[in-house]
Amino acid sequence: MSNESATAQASEGVPAPEPLPHGLGVSLPAADARAKTEGTFPYAADLWAEGLLWAAVLRSPHPHARIVSIDTSHAREMPGVRAVVTHEDIPGSPFHGRRTADRPVFASEVVRHHGEPIAAVAADHPDTARMAAAAVIVEYEALDPVTDPEQAFEAEPLHPDGNLIRHIPLHHGDPDAAGEIVVEGLYRIGRQDPAPIGAEAGLAVPRPDGGVELYLASTDPHADRDAAAAAFGLEPERVKVVVTGVPGATADREDQGFQLPLGLLALRTGCPVKLTATREESFLGHAHRHPTLLRYRHHADAEGTLVKVEAQILLDAGAYADSSAEALAAAVGFACGPYVVPNAFIEGWAVRTNNPPSGHVRGEGAMQVCAAYEAQMDKIAKKLGIDPAEVRLRNAMATGDVLPTGQTVTCPAPVAELLQAVRDFPLPPLPKDTPEDEWLLPGGPEGAGEPGAVRRGVGYGLGMVHMLGAEGTDEVSTATVKVQDGVATVLCAAVETGQGFTTLARQIVQETLGVDEVHVAPVDTDQPTAGAACHGRHTWVSGGAVERAAKMVRTQLLQPLAHKFGMSTELLQINDGKITSYDGVLSTTVTEALDGKELWATAQCRPHPTEPLNEAGQGDAFVGMSFCAIRAVVDVDIEIGSVRVVELAVAQDVGRILNPAQLAARIEAGVTQGVGIALTENLRTPRGLIRHPDLTGYALPTALDAPDIRIVKLVEERDVIAPFGAKAVSAVPVVTSPAAVASAVRAATGRPVNRLPIRPQAAVVTERS
Repeated sequence: MSNESATAQASEGVPAPEPLPHGLGVSLPAADARAKTEGTFPYAADLWAEGLLWAAVLRSPHPHARIVSIDTSHAREMPGVRAVVTHEDIPGSPFHGRRTADRPVFASEVVRHHGEPIAAVAADHPDTARMAAAAVIVEYEALDPVTDPEQAFEAEPLHPDGNLIRHIPLHHGDPDAAGEIVVEGLYRIGRQDPAPIGAEAGLAVPRPDGGVELYLASTDPHADRDAAAAAFGLEPERVKVVVTGVPGATADREDQGFQLPLGLLALRTGCPVKLTATREESFLGHAHRHPTLLRYRHHADAEGTLVKVEAQILLDAGAYADSSAEALAAAVGFACGPYVVPNAFIEGWAVRTNNPPSGHVRGEGAMQVCAAYEAQMDKIAKKLGIDPAEVRLRNAMATGDVLPTGQTVTCPAPVAELLQAVRDFPLPPLPKDTPEDEWLLPGGPEGAGEPGAVRRGVGYGLGMVHMLGAEGTDEVSTATVKVQDGVATVLCAAVETGQGFTTLARQIVQETLGVDEVHVAPVDTDQPTAGAACHGRHTWVSGGAVERAAKMVRTQLLQPLAHKFGMSTELLQINDGKITSYDGVLSTTVTEALDGKELWATAQCRPHPTEPLNEAGQGDAFVGMSFCAIRAVVDVDIEIGSVRVVELAVAQDVGRILNPAQLAARIEAGVTQGVGIALTENLRTPRGLIRHPDLTGYALPTALDAPDIRIVKLVEERDVIAPFGAKAVSAVPVVTSPAAVASAVRAATGRPVNRLPIRPQAAVVTERS
């Protein structure tokens, strides 16, 4: 509605509508929220093109096998089949990988994991494509799979690069230091699948210049373009990735092994080719969270103050390296948690096995060690007979403390404040205190247990994650802001994965320029790179680039006015669409100042550099850190081992709240994902074979499983090196909540609970236990 219409309504006695939310710090609704709720948002699976062909991929049924022969003749002869491609048809590099190019586009001599691509087919109907893929005859010589990461050290090499991907020995302090009490533990973390609700889909369209356009739900379009160009034997400028609607991402959303066959088939046939993965293919193709084995020994004095931490951390990378080296750096760097530890000796390894590939999943590395070190803190508290929250408070990290990597924590680290907030928050009432409410037993309203067998437990978790890339990663993003006819447009290749970047970009421009209508352009690789959508990068790096570009446009807008009145632009301010001077002499609207002008600017944001960990695990490897405290309250049926999470109280340092509603939603979603890790999510792979690759066999938490989530405190202490002072918010609750739930189950049962997800037998209490 125009201002004139609002004025006319007011003069007629009709109240003017409330102004729309504006700028940073308000809950501006997402631009795509209505389309998504109405089902009209265009996802990759909805794409269509004239002359469309359909693709299907043949995948290995074995976790480890030698390929004796591949016969595609029967598939090629089927009516409607237009192309069949194998490793012999790759014109460029036969290998790809997110961080390390060690993964074949199609297996040629050896299959290294269940579901590895062997061949791909394009046909005029999806059923024909699937039948043709099944008609490709592959003769295998099955080999014994290596599925135990501990056996990988002695096993025959599974890959030309060997079985050891990375080893980090961290040495910090005095190796002879010892405490009066010592607690030890062996912990296992299962394999979590990111389980995107929308399975992978994409469309490849050949170009007249011999190149190809890929329409994908990519979270890192420039990296995907470069991998595709290398495999297709093309210059990067002849491959274009256009990002379609991304149906949420908590990990590397798109498997490159899915994208590359699609483009190869389009180039081979000269026709558009579409591929929509089944849920089973999605489970087989994309990367999962690293299963991890952890051995810990904590030394503390008689007061519970930590003296030394010793740990061994073994990540199962699966068949290929992917991002395992980076995940190991996070695991080793944060192996002691947000605690002051003067002496630490950590050994970390990432190894190849014949299990499904592991890769980037929200909070990788940090989540696994958090579950272990928090279990150790519970053991110290139990051995000393003190409150578990108190022993954590006595060791809590603060700004200025030093990580075991030797890096000083320069960002705000209000760990003790966060823990005190959740500790002091009122506990939920016991069922006997609210008899009018139905007592939902663990297992649901019709649970098999008896009320007399239910025990309540309260536990704590403290977690930390790093933001942005680590160990020398060149973090950079570029953005352009244009203003014309009172409308602003943001061009930035930062992908909206549900983290709210497009909303944030609109708020930044509104705040800086006083322009109400802001559009964020669709993302493709014709734009400069913005990097991957992970580790809170786009809030920091891409948001910083948008802010700098908007400020440059602001200067262009204000300079003529400042010059006219003989003052500097710093003496002018923009509020609520109005430009005013400090002395009130100048007062005009942004619309009047623009007066048909077209203004634009392009800017980059590049945080300060980091460095790789050295041979002793020392170095300033992380740009910034975020912290979280969670108190979990659970009810456990100690006879059948079922667990109900009653409440999770969350306190988190967020730097600055940019969008309250969006921030709360991100925290709640992260906590709920952590509950899945704690209780239900475990992708089982006996002898390397994925069992039940579907959402029936893989148990995601539903609305019925989600506990009451109480955000009891958000600490706004701005990080001075971050744009707006804000911190990433979604990963650290994922890291922390599984540890808190496990701590609460320990409190309820007295059992050690050393494995995630928590199995029912681990929560059963017998006379002997």
